[in-house]
Amino acid sequence: MATLLNSTHDPNRLSWVESANDSEGDFPLQNLPFGVYQTSGTETARIGVAIGDQVFDLAGASSDGLIPDEVRRACCQPSLNALMALGPTNWTALRARLSELLGADTCPPGPLRDAVWRRLSTQTAVRMLVPARVENFTDFYASSFHAATVGSMFRPDSPLLPNYKWVPIGYHGRASSIIMSGTPVRRPLGQLKLPDQPAPVFCPTRSLDYELELAAYIGPGNPLGSPIPVARAREHLFGVSLLNDWSARDIQSWEYQPLGPFLAKNFATSVSPWVVTLAALEPFRAPALSRPAGDPAPLPHLADPGDQADGGLDVVLETLLLTSRMRAAGESAHRLSQGNFSAMYWTLAQMVAHHTSNGCNLRPGDVLGSGTVSGPEPASSGCLLELTRGGTRPLTLPNGETRAFLQDGDEVILRGFAQKPGFRRIGLGECRGLIQPAGA
Repeated sequence: MATLLNSTHDPNRLSWVESANDSEGDFPLQNLPFGVYQTSGTETARIGVAIGDQVFDLAGASSDGLIPDEVRRACCQPSLNALMALGPTNWTALRARLSELLGADTCPPGPLRDAVWRRLSTQTAVRMLVPARVENFTDFYASSFHAATVGSMFRPDSPLLPNYKWVPIGYHGRASSIIMSGTPVRRPLGQLKLPDQPAPVFCPTRSLDYELELAAYIGPGNPLGSPIPVARAREHLFGVSLLNDWSARDIQSWEYQPLGPFLAKNFATSVSPWVVTLAALEPFRAPALSRPAGDPAPLPHLADPGDQADGGLDVVLETLLLTSRMRAAGESAHRLSQGNFSAMYWTLAQMVAHHTSNGCNLRPGDVLGSGTVSGPEPASSGCLLELTRGGTRPLTLPNGETRAFLQDGDEVILRGFAQKPGFRRIGLGECRGLIQPAGA
């Protein structure tokens, strides 16, 4: 599938919102991600668009007649679901109009710019909310590097199970515990089996971990019983954000057989506030991961030449850690790892196609987690389980502290961005979570 670019991707265009023109910023004119926020003193949720350090009020702009009629009603909703449901044609029209309103070349000084300016607020002055009403959350396991590394700890002779390279593995997660970036994460209690004890105990997890992932938000979706072909999957992918699938590894290892993750995963899943559209990421399309010799070709329902040609995303993802001691000393967060989403074994389109292949219906606002994003090098591992080999090789931080797993007071920060010559850098913002002690 050929990459479709237009004036909204033009790297030479600038915004009259000066902060959007910072070459290292996350939200230039070429990005225009969507989020949901509240202003001070009100509980009304509004859809906004990030531009530099500002947020543009779509509901207000709609009431001013600045937004195309076809999307105006959806832009006045308290979540992104209605906009997600409208599909690519309407998304494209809205993106073009936003680029026009916020572009220095297309919105010169005058009444129109003044009208747009009145609908801007500083991002630091608003409270961001989970961007969609998430009814369903599915978490995949799409990195073969992550799966092989974790598998090697338990099955050294056969790290990957026989089905892995045939089918995108996933499980249905808990939508009700998806939380906004910055929401504290309480250390969960659970049942776990200590190596030196004859019976399990119920206590706070001792092996709390993060998982660096992308969240893909579903657009129109499909009726029950009607699969989405892999070649049409992009029509149902609105955009992506950062996702941290917090995991209690000791609880997980005790409970996961025979049905898989349960209480070790469903206590919290953090998402970043801004949904970066796939339209914004078009310049950063990449070929799907080249499969090693001897690996099976995807089955027909997962195979499409266009998806293999550019179904990957060249997006850099990284994890940073800020401990209580570092915070008290005024030190910066330490980067634990950096990887790239292009290293995933399965593409987002393949995940959508396989999820619906049995007729399962996806709905606007549903979230598909990619699974831990890890690469072939240790420094690109997306969780502490990999980085510390299950806690047996603790990390030493620059200030001398060590970590096998997360401690109370630790803050995990996920970041992501895409950049390449000839295009403006596009950022995903941050996804943060501070660990609090277990409750009673």
